[in-house]
Amino acid sequence: MEFTRRRLLSTLPAAGLLAVLPTRPAAASADTRAAAAEGAALLLAHTRAVFAGTPEANARAETAAKVADLHETGRANLAAMADTGGATGELFAGVPLGTSDVNLATSYRKLYEIALATRAPGGDLHGDADAQRRVVDGLVWLHERYYGDQSQGYYGNWHNWEIGISTHVGKTLALLADVPGAVPAGLVTTYVAAMDAYLRNGKDGDVDLDSRFHTGANLADITTNRIIQGALLTASEEGDGQARIDKALQDQLTVFATIDPYDIRHGNTDGYYADGSFIQHHSVAYTGSYGKALLTRVVQTLKILDGTGFANTDALVPVVQRWVRDGFAPLIFEGWMMEVVKGRAVSRTTSGYTDVAVVVEAVVDLADYATGAGATALKSYVKHIRATSRAALDPARFVSPVSVVRYADIVADDAVPPADLNPAARSVAFNAMDRHVHRRPGFAFALARSSDRISKYEYMSGENLMPWFQGDGAYYLYLAGQDQSRAYGVDYYTVVSPYGLAGATAPVERRGTVPELYGGSLWYENPAHPLNFTSSSESQNTYVYFPRGTNRHSGGAVLGAYGTASMVQSDDVAYAERGILPDDFVVYRNATATKSWFMLDDEIVVLAAGVGDRAGRTVTTTVDARTADPAAAVTVTGARRDGRAWEGPGTADLRWLRYADAAEGTAVGYVFLDAPRVRVGLEDVTRSRRVVRTRNPDTAVTRTVFSATVDHEPRRGPARLAYALVPHASAGRLDAYRRRGPLTVTANSPRLQAVRHSGLRLTAAHAFTPGRHDTAGLSIDGPASVLVRTGDDGRVGVAVADPTTDRDTVTVVLRGRPLRKAAGDDGVRVSRVPGGTRLVVDTHHAYGRSLTVTLER
Repeated sequence: MEFTRRRLLSTLPAAGLLAVLPTRPAAASADTRAAAAEGAALLLAHTRAVFAGTPEANARAETAAKVADLHETGRANLAAMADTGGATGELFAGVPLGTSDVNLATSYRKLYEIALATRAPGGDLHGDADAQRRVVDGLVWLHERYYGDQSQGYYGNWHNWEIGISTHVGKTLALLADVPGAVPAGLVTTYVAAMDAYLRNGKDGDVDLDSRFHTGANLADITTNRIIQGALLTASEEGDGQARIDKALQDQLTVFATIDPYDIRHGNTDGYYADGSFIQHHSVAYTGSYGKALLTRVVQTLKILDGTGFANTDALVPVVQRWVRDGFAPLIFEGWMMEVVKGRAVSRTTSGYTDVAVVVEAVVDLADYATGAGATALKSYVKHIRATSRAALDPARFVSPVSVVRYADIVADDAVPPADLNPAARSVAFNAMDRHVHRRPGFAFALARSSDRISKYEYMSGENLMPWFQGDGAYYLYLAGQDQSRAYGVDYYTVVSPYGLAGATAPVERRGTVPELYGGSLWYENPAHPLNFTSSSESQNTYVYFPRGTNRHSGGAVLGAYGTASMVQSDDVAYAERGILPDDFVVYRNATATKSWFMLDDEIVVLAAGVGDRAGRTVTTTVDARTADPAAAVTVTGARRDGRAWEGPGTADLRWLRYADAAEGTAVGYVFLDAPRVRVGLEDVTRSRRVVRTRNPDTAVTRTVFSATVDHEPRRGPARLAYALVPHASAGRLDAYRRRGPLTVTANSPRLQAVRHSGLRLTAAHAFTPGRHDTAGLSIDGPASVLVRTGDDGRVGVAVADPTTDRDTVTVVLRGRPLRKAAGDDGVRVSRVPGGTRLVVDTHHAYGRSLTVTLER
């Protein structure tokens, strides 16, 4: 059964909410109060075990590095407290307070880390009463001077005040709650009152589900904090925390609900969708950053609630398992988190393999709560990631020592075989977040699109400074066995031109970063304007941080393991609405292009039409951009259209091109089905990582950058382009496309794009405009994505999707002998017409999902 938001919040109570939340009596009796106190004590004990470990877990050899790190951090923080020399403006040396919310949050984090060391068995700080006293004194000092007065607080980033500080304070108090005399009377209620007061737009400090800040991963953080606060109030006998826990759980349950885009509650579009997509900030594809934060938080909540009586978490485990299977597994390739779902986090130095370690810890813990085949599949997936990742998983980086032990036990269990949660061949359309992932043995292809539903990119806080074309059809071709940090990650964005990302079509111009445009500021400041531009205003989000596109057409179809995607490239909303923006607000016009991607077994075929620029600028389309170690023996070879051999770099009229990295043992071929001259670059580029993120270390990286680019001159009018990416191709295989190639482009215009693959007996098409579109035995009515394949048994499979998400029905006619429906979705009606078979597909409220049917004679 697939949970939907409507079903969970209205029709699910019998099977969902009532199954998760126990029924409470109207009036609490002595027995219920005692049960609540017992549950609160157990919840706090679980919290300590999650973060500090247990004597049994911490005594294991596998946790030695983790425990040592906890105590080393605690000692360093204690030393920093001693080094303040009585300074009144800082609690820790080098962390001045009074105007910096970041430093205030850092001070609370350092107190938490000291407390954590005192409760982590296995180190010299364990049980150190003096260190615990200094932590509590620090909590009192910070509250009296910098946190307790809300009229003085709430400067800087809202997240520090509503989530970050509350997280550190709650966990610190939970760590010390059972230490006799450690927490003075009244401190819990004092801090809870202050934390309530900082919750923006909340009623009496409660969560506000209508607030744009209290959604998705942020909501999970806030509610988990409030669950811990409720347990602290109950355990300290300073208040009745039962109601707080119950309300927090009710609010948190909304993050488990699948977002129904046709029944939005509280204006919230953040969370997981039926196709596995995850969105945060209302329009950002974000599985690889906020999505993993949400996964971590809810799994931790399952752990701290276990057996407390506050919730039956068993009912939630299958929901989280689906997140892992359908949301995360397609996006993880040989231990690497794909760039297309990371927002501004693509510019961080800790990304890729490090991101997946966070997911692995959550899966390890989730497997402990799952049962049967589901638990085995999760454990097998952990071993699969460990076996295929080019970067060794370091369990010392896990949050919990207990998770380290669970991971070690899974690795040592010979009865659990390594196994991917993905089939060997899989094509996944994340149409709710304008992403597509196509997997085959040997490679994975990830595509990022945008629309008026999904942001073109995310920039914020000086991160991802040059993001402009990351959602305009940029793609990433991951090759098996390769160290992906040498191909992608932060260094890819550092050395590859932001106008020359693989797959991007961009005008030739120089754009300014936000700090360059606005005097060094990390945002556009203009609170006096009617649109109220401040650091966290909705206008800042809409026009600066993560602007959406203005095109409606973005989507595709999936039939079995084959997939298609399409997009009409557009201006962003800032350019489209420039007339209402301030005069000094800088906007940029985009190039035009209509694009399709056809994802097959051995090839990814790319078509582009209507490529040009209404402002008369030269436009470039980057076929691919790859990076390599400068010491690698990278070669670029090819064949001209007249059959003569060619070696790059340079510019030539090419039939095919081959990039090979001998050091990595990888190669990619490019077959130019219809293309003008190709400009091939191969150069060593050195840049600082700060060009993409202001907080990155000023570390210069040098990479060999390969690029294959087609230039489109405005005087020649709108251009078209057709090529295929062929992973691991040899020169002989590429040359064979000229002699007996299976690929045929049957249409390539702004109205219709289609290809046929004779070897697969497959035809795929995208129609972009109203009216009838005919090609390769298909007749399509209006905008649609269609994929048709004839199997070895003669039966015909068809997938149809609405890439606009607006159409009620799509009609497709297959020319030839009449066929009848053998199997398929109920929403596909089949009838015979003169000269063929008509399909009327009910796409109403499908939100880009493919409907499929199998036809036979």
